[in-house]
Amino acid sequence: MKIIFLGAPGAGKGTQAEIVSEKYSIPAISTGSIIREAIKNKTEMGLAAQAYTDGGKLVPDEVVIGIIKERLSEDDCKNGFILDGFPRTVPQAEALDKMGIPIDLVISIEVSDDDIVKRMSGRRVCPNCSASYHTLYKPSEDGVHCSKCGAELSIRNDDRPEVVLQRLEVYHETTEPLKDYYKSTGKLQLVEGQEELADTTALTLAVIDKASKN
Repeated sequence: MKIIFLGAPGAGKGTQAEIVSEKYSIPAISTGSIIREAIKNKTEMGLAAQAYTDGGKLVPDEVVIGIIKERLSEDDCKNGFILDGFPRTVPQAEALDKMGIPIDLVISIEVSDDDIVKRMSGRRVCPNCSASYHTLYKPSEDGVHCSKCGAELSIRNDDRPEVVLQRLEVYHETTEPLKDYYKSTGKLQLVEGQEELADTTALTLAVIDKASKN
């Protein structure tokens, strides 16, 4: 199966991609990780990407697409793959189509903005031992300090409500239109994100199982 996972920041698509990757023994390909890998391996596209990252600039579409094309040509992708974080825009989706790589299924993990803000803004991390907590779902013993080492917990900058809302705004403007793009091809399936990870996973696997039989 060749699968694309879509979803807003904090919706959990990356986690679902990892679970599906392990279950079906196909690689989960994250845009950020393959760009870093291409730079590390000094591929042609990796060197092109490094010229931008070293200057603190976003890697342009044509370079990202080139790196994706390199990655999908590797042997471990012959039996299928999962794309997580690509495409992010309709032009990227169109470029993927032009590569001649057929996509079997596009899964969008659906979580409301309010729930995403609640999920992400409640996350806390220990700056000392890196233990992670959540004010609602996994609080520390006193809600302020790490239960393991006693250090005062902190919130990452990108988990602050105002930053989460900014990220969601960008998602709705640039990435959410992909749902209509893939809906028009008949490949889009929506999965309602649940509070329990296992429940979301069960819905995701049911969608994949049904698609694989068609």
